[in-house]
Amino acid sequence: MDLKVYYQKIRDLEQDLKAAFAVVVSLETPDGGTAGVMTEVPARTAAKMIVEGRARPASREEDREFQEQKVEAKRVADHIEASRHMQITVASESDLRALKGGKPLAKQ
Repeated sequence: MDLKVYYQKIRDLEQDLKAAFAVVVSLETPDGGTAGVMTEVPARTAAKMIVEGRARPASREEDREFQEQKVEAKRVADHIEASRHMQITVASESDLRALKGGKPLAKQ
């Protein structure tokens, strides 16, 4: 393959993508690449993968599904992170009664 043509195809496809990042769907490759894996990559990388026949651009439906999965994964990760930082206060029984408005226990 002529390198000038190869890089021109990549530049042209990168211009067509218009966004800074693109979602691509992997294709099966002879070196063990798995078909159907969606990923978001920079436009230049997406263009290169498409020109090399290692991926195809995601359809609008696939792109929407990928973005929804990404938002859900972020929500779950944030929830897990927040649960790691839960604050716990240990209070004695007399402190608890005082907070509830009851009489504190006599000290022994």
